[in-house]
Amino acid sequence: MSDHQSSPVDPYHVTPGGEPVVIHRDGRLTVSKLSVGGMDNNVYLLQDGDNLVLIDAAADPDRLLEVTQGYGPDVVVTTHRHHDHIGALAELAEQRGPRLFAGAPDVEAITEATGAGPITGVWDGDHITCGPIMLRVVGLVGHTPGAIALALKDELLFTGDSLFPGGPGKTNSPEDFTSLMDDLESKLFARYGDHTAVHPGHGDSTTIGHERPQLQQWRERGW
Repeated sequence: MSDHQSSPVDPYHVTPGGEPVVIHRDGRLTVSKLSVGGMDNNVYLLQDGDNLVLIDAAADPDRLLEVTQGYGPDVVVTTHRHHDHIGALAELAEQRGPRLFAGAPDVEAITEATGAGPITGVWDGDHITCGPIMLRVVGLVGHTPGAIALALKDELLFTGDSLFPGGPGKTNSPEDFTSLMDDLESKLFARYGDHTAVHPGHGDSTTIGHERPQLQQWRERGW
């Protein structure tokens, strides 16, 4: 997680137990966001017709089974191995049988913690597809060894706990912080335009353009 402040540019605030909120539409594709669990984890649902991708089966499996009733999910992607992002994974896997994906360096830890599997490991440049939905995988080493972000075209980034409004996610050493900042700058800020929305694993959303001016400040403060 992170201690950073909420972004003033996010109109899609959600709270645990609330209804999913639509944050993006593109033709038949709808992207929704809901919050679950005691740590206010964001879960993202990407639906195009009968195809449904769920990002981070974090907690409250009964709630997630309810909101996905009749549509799968067909794919569940885990952004990283921390316990608050995998609390509902085993039950969703058992009840619905989706294909499971996670950053390759985190797969073993997720499997050991949940018993869910098989989990396909993915990393930089890989693509996860579900019908017409295609997500590009971006490896971001630092918050965990196998943390990933997921890019939907050039419009949306689902960043897990690696990037929040106001800064990067928590790291456990100066080396991990430098690694994460290097990856964020080279793989996200150098590649995506200011309009690209950033949807993190907790709290409110932001944009690449809103955060870009703060990169040097983050480096200098070291968190």
